[in-house]
Amino acid sequence: MSPNSPSAATGPAQVKMTSGLIALFAFCCGAIVANLYYAQPIIEMIGPDIHLSSGAASLIVSLTQIGYALGLFFLVPLGDLLENRKLMIATALVSIASLAAAALVHQPHAFLAISLLVGFSSVAVQILIPLAAHLAPDETRGRVVGTIMGGLLLGILLSRPISSFVAGYFGWRVVFGSAAVLMAIVTAVLAFTIPSRQPDHKATYVQLIRSLGTLVATMPVLRHRALYQGLMFATFSLFWTAVPVELICHHGLTQNGVALFALVGAMGATSAPLAGRLADAGHSRLGTLIALILGALSFMPMLIHPAWGVAGLVVTGVVLDFAVQMNMVIGQREIYALHAASRNRLNALYMTSIFIGGACGSAVASTLFEHGGWTMIASVASVFPVLALLHYWFVGRPATRLA
Repeated sequence: MSPNSPSAATGPAQVKMTSGLIALFAFCCGAIVANLYYAQPIIEMIGPDIHLSSGAASLIVSLTQIGYALGLFFLVPLGDLLENRKLMIATALVSIASLAAAALVHQPHAFLAISLLVGFSSVAVQILIPLAAHLAPDETRGRVVGTIMGGLLLGILLSRPISSFVAGYFGWRVVFGSAAVLMAIVTAVLAFTIPSRQPDHKATYVQLIRSLGTLVATMPVLRHRALYQGLMFATFSLFWTAVPVELICHHGLTQNGVALFALVGAMGATSAPLAGRLADAGHSRLGTLIALILGALSFMPMLIHPAWGVAGLVVTGVVLDFAVQMNMVIGQREIYALHAASRNRLNALYMTSIFIGGACGSAVASTLFEHGGWTMIASVASVFPVLALLHYWFVGRPATRLA
């Protein structure tokens, strides 16, 4: 099949992406991706209750992320082979079961295994987004994907404060129990409203996985976009991992105060529809340049004038979220245009690069904060988008112009 061929699937061409369906996709994406982040702010509550040490409790977050990475690589590509709605529903059912088990289990090793499963089953969101791209017409694909990605980012940003509030008032088990109920609602919505899509792609599962390497090798746009967003998400994760410690230790905020800070930071999700419209109008290069420059400059308020305190951190959070979301949406718009029949695999590769970048940012946050405080965090975090900007300016931009 030619890369320029139309969508290689039967069924979705007759479905119109109405504003209601777009909002539904956005809600489902936010609800599903939130499962990855509920545990992060409350591991200090979970650990003692299930007899895990502080060091071992950090494995809860790590195993959730590892499970998500495994799902991205081994499960999401199946979206190019199997009927999409059934695949999403099956994955969501596993998510319901794993979240319910997390709310009930008392054995530490069992909880760690369940955390891996929670991450693995949360990749349903990465099957839903390419499906939306298939359903959307070419001229509005960027806007549709951008709006849905806004819902995803809101899910990421709101999951932590919601988890903190609920755990603080009702206990941490209610967080996972409520998440299981929410996923049951999402699964019912998916079953009754999301259109079916049966890909025409014919291959064995082994051939499907092997084709991932071919896609990386033959599609420079995918490589460039994965690099930009991986670096941007490293900065994003570094900021959101370190800023709660900075707010509590040096600005006197409580856990609820940190939750409110995260709510304010969620305003950055407003860039998603704007980014989509820029891409649809043929301004992807301009949008990318704006996003990378904003990412590189987002930490300047606290580096130039540390006395701004919490206000400076708020500015950084909003601008950084805005830039990361804008670059992500434009990147997805471009990779989805490469080859319609490979969108799930392209999305899996793109999101894996984002996960790797985010994992690197989170991994170095504690060490950087211990050795140099917020100045060190801001200095290192600024380097990643600068590297992305330099690569774009000297490598990606000329290649795009030639193409």
